[in-house]
Amino acid sequence: MLAFLLVTAGSALGGFLRYAIALLIHPRVGGAWPLGTLLVNVVGCFVLSLVNESVSRGFSLRPELRLLLTTGFCGGFTTYSTFNHETVKLVEEHGVLSGGGYAATTCVLCLLAHVAASILARRLASV
Repeated sequence: MLAFLLVTAGSALGGFLRYAIALLIHPRVGGAWPLGTLLVNVVGCFVLSLVNESVSRGFSLRPELRLLLTTGFCGGFTTYSTFNHETVKLVEEHGVLSGGGYAATTCVLCLLAHVAASILARRLASV
């Protein structure tokens, strides 16, 4: 039962922050691309990778906290379904180059976030 409560709490916090970021970014930045979704997905990939890579390198983290941060928070914070919907909408409204560019940029930045988190985890493990 504790696991379900941790995932629920983490998801609620992640979802809240995702929505807040979208509300803050789009009115200030504007543009065709949904930069709030892009930002949360890249940050979420970084956090998830940092937690998992740190644990795999021997960093002691209680399983409950790992569950809260990964499945809970990152699961509620990041969003594939919104990314997919917004990509299709970009293709429909602005063309294949805009939608494809957004999708490719998201994928590349998320992979780079994972690489950066892995490097950071390695460095932290060697301290």
